[in-house]
Amino acid sequence: MKQKQVVTPDTLPMMPAMTPEARENQMIALAVDLAEKQLREGTASSQVITHYLKLATTREKMEKDILEKQLALIDAKTENLKSAKRMEELYIEAMEAMKGYRGVE
Repeated sequence: MKQKQVVTPDTLPMMPAMTPEARENQMIALAVDLAEKQLREGTASSQVITHYLKLATTREKMEKDILEKQLALIDAKTENLKSAKRMEELYIEAMEAMKGYRGVE
């Protein structure tokens, strides 16, 4: 007689990823879940423990904050460049319109 398998969230099959990025995210989630399980059970390697301890340091938090601010700065610069380009286009349109008022073609 075949024994019934108990279905838990850990034993549910994972849906196949539709993109490489989604697959990577699945693998990351599995790795983090495994690390958490090992930490809870006291079987985590020194590398796993060190990795998560490093994430908790003040320096790591400051570096993350700096990266977030750099990203915001890049976004602001990109928007500024787009705005400057649009202003240039508006000036050109205005000058072309003025030529029409002066009778210049």
